[in-house]
Amino acid sequence: MEGSFSSHFLAALIIFLSFTSCANLSSAARPAAEKASTEFIRTSCGTTTYPKLCYTSLSAHASVIQTSPKLLADTALAVTLSTARSTSSLMSKMVQSHGLKPREVAAMHDCVEELSDSVDQLRKAMGEMTQIKGSNFGLMMNDIQTWVSAALTDEDTCTDGFAGNAMNGNLKTTVRARVVNMAHMTSNALGLINSYASLHN
Repeated sequence: MEGSFSSHFLAALIIFLSFTSCANLSSAARPAAEKASTEFIRTSCGTTTYPKLCYTSLSAHASVIQTSPKLLADTALAVTLSTARSTSSLMSKMVQSHGLKPREVAAMHDCVEELSDSVDQLRKAMGEMTQIKGSNFGLMMNDIQTWVSAALTDEDTCTDGFAGNAMNGNLKTTVRARVVNMAHMTSNALGLINSYASLHN
């Protein structure tokens, strides 16, 4: 009986130690995987026009991105679309502010229209990215690149409206900073999309 108890106890102890060992390996592997993902993002962002902005906007999503060029491009596009939507919403509210001069109102209206177009282009690109397939990869990627490029053009056109004296200093600084940040994120997303596309050429 005692021998039987000892063998059962030993078996249970081995199972417990095996489980504990696996758990420890799993928890140890997690930081290593996160470090690999973070380094992958840093290296990939190094090829973009605005690497620091690229890294700071994407590093928080390392667990999602892992080391996948596809997930990196997807996430960059999703983060850019989110920023574009919030910026467009802010501009729409600002255009209704009291005390704006006619020239400022006109410039803001133009900007809101351009940003709305930009959001539409990014939304279409995001939708296409989620459905991209091997057989139609080239054609679908071409559409995505065209839409994101068009979004960037819209954003640049918006900032062009602030040139000269069309707006007062404070408004100009606030609006320009928001839209330029959005344009830089779009540029980075396009760069990462192009890098992902080049893997399939």
